[in-house]
Amino acid sequence: MKIVLTGSLGHISKPLTEILVKEGHEVTLITTDISKQAAVQAMGARPAVGRIGDRSFLVKAFTGADAVYCMNPLDFTSRDVGEWDRNMDNYVHAVRETGVGRVVVLTGWIAHLLQRVQPEKKFEALNGVSVTFVRPGPFYSNFYHLKDMIRHQGRIASNYGGEDIVAFVAPEDIAEAIAEEINTPATAGLKTRYVASEELTCNQAAQIIGEAVGIPGLQWVTLPADQVQQGLQASGVSPEVAALLVEMQEHMHNGKAQQDYYLNRPALGKRKLKDFAREYAAWYHQN
Repeated sequence: MKIVLTGSLGHISKPLTEILVKEGHEVTLITTDISKQAAVQAMGARPAVGRIGDRSFLVKAFTGADAVYCMNPLDFTSRDVGEWDRNMDNYVHAVRETGVGRVVVLTGWIAHLLQRVQPEKKFEALNGVSVTFVRPGPFYSNFYHLKDMIRHQGRIASNYGGEDIVAFVAPEDIAEAIAEEINTPATAGLKTRYVASEELTCNQAAQIIGEAVGIPGLQWVTLPADQVQQGLQASGVSPEVAALLVEMQEHMHNGKAQQDYYLNRPALGKRKLKDFAREYAAWYHQN
């Protein structure tokens, strides 16, 4: 198949490219960074340099594709969270214009609960197209963003935590799930697939990470939403994006994220947090 992927050489798209190329598919990988062309080509894929905010570029990139994978990165410095919605509009437009029949969209396990943005709703208008919403839980790789907090505060803090149960996920397991969906015979309509690698309380996750980096007893504390938003803004996150992140975290704390997840509980992936923690610890002590 001819497959177009977004996400450049990120935590998901890189292993996804490797899987699909190995399976013999003709893969085009979209990146905004022209300097990554050689690396994409070395993986056996064709680079397409451009922005998902550019409709004409997307139409050109999607033309002739049998399947596309759409992801929408969140810009932590942007003051316009509406860009998320506009990017989804661009994806829908490009799919309609090019007649792509198979679409896999990366959203998240709280995507259906959000009020500020609605990343899945746009695709409901695609009649006759097979669309899968892949809803992973929080990525293991998110711990990279918590390094300074762990090192300088000796804790993890957010407006979820403690004994809240979270479906953590390895990006590699997400990549495998997306590849499976792309290879599944297309059936017109909408489908949702959750992806998780390990179900842990936040304190259990903190303990695993803490032991790996040499901070035994590391705790994951729950703070009031307004305090978390203030902290995010102080670290350089825009007020608009900070509010969106707080909204996401609140759904993980109040149990709403877990409700639909448990009704559609997936088989857990192969990579456990202890596997990631060993790599994380090596990185943590080098940076």
